[in-house]
Amino acid sequence: MSSFSQNPYVLVLFLVLTVWISRVMSRGLITSERHEKWMAQYGKVYKDAAEKEKRFQVFKNNVQFIESFNAAGDKPFNLSINQFADLHDEEFKALLNNVQKKASRVETATETSFRYENVTKIPSTMDWRKRGAVTPIKDQGYTCGSCWAFATVATVESLHQITTGELVSLSEQELVDCVRGDSEGCRGGYVENAFEFIANKGGITSEAYYPYKGKDRSCKVKKETHGVARIIGYESVPSNSEKALLKAVANQPVSVYIDAGAIAFKFYSSGIFEARNCGTHLDHAVAVVGYGKLRDGTKYWLVKNSWSTAWGEKGYMRIKRDIRAKKGLCGIASNASYPIA
Repeated sequence: MSSFSQNPYVLVLFLVLTVWISRVMSRGLITSERHEKWMAQYGKVYKDAAEKEKRFQVFKNNVQFIESFNAAGDKPFNLSINQFADLHDEEFKALLNNVQKKASRVETATETSFRYENVTKIPSTMDWRKRGAVTPIKDQGYTCGSCWAFATVATVESLHQITTGELVSLSEQELVDCVRGDSEGCRGGYVENAFEFIANKGGITSEAYYPYKGKDRSCKVKKETHGVARIIGYESVPSNSEKALLKAVANQPVSVYIDAGAIAFKFYSSGIFEARNCGTHLDHAVAVVGYGKLRDGTKYWLVKNSWSTAWGEKGYMRIKRDIRAKKGLCGIASNASYPIA
């Protein structure tokens, strides 16, 4: 009998290592069946077998990246497999750059005042969701670059609730269909143009009256049906100042442009986002609906996105606040604005 079999401790160690190796190998095995389950989960359909195989290879690469990132455990946030798992990096960036390209403009349409300039009483934390001023997470879809409309609507919904006590889901599709000029519906647009449209037309209608379709259509709303929620205009937050943004968010949710092109942003799942490769090429619009601080002192912004609850923390992101760069992480403090009533 060998010495190996006579030593129970060696045998136990061998069995433990065998189980561990087996689990690691099975975890790293990314099969076509796994891809098909993901397709079913997100309703993905490809035009032919060749396209499916191409997407499977991209899916495998993304899943491997996500699992390796999480296994390293050296970042304060995690990633997960979501609806973007069959898009490679450049495709995702092209999606943002092509359909959200207009968000790269950093100057506002008009000079505006900043009513919160002299605010001194700022709560240590703020979550407008807990105050009943934020509607549920929405989904702009894969094919429509309407983030600008969702960021606009999110802040108008919140302001309407703050001023009237009534939380109403408002219509992004109205903005996609009816805001013109620099904005081009699903091909991208400006939050500022949307604010001006709502103010000039006497308000914006409800989601129930004018539901979201995720594609460009002709404008179907008459002026008299615009009055569900009204604003008189918008103001800009002083650029490149997280302190100014803090003053604004302490009083109401704010629309911001950010750089969402990093692969870690695409697959963000939970934790405090602070990817080093997140730049300041503004290609996406979101709403900042709060801020907070962890027990270890880490400060963050609470961001409401429009990529469904499958992305991030049920549709939200906590992004690191008070960094050295004046523009903030991902350029979050570069160009922010809010509606006024």
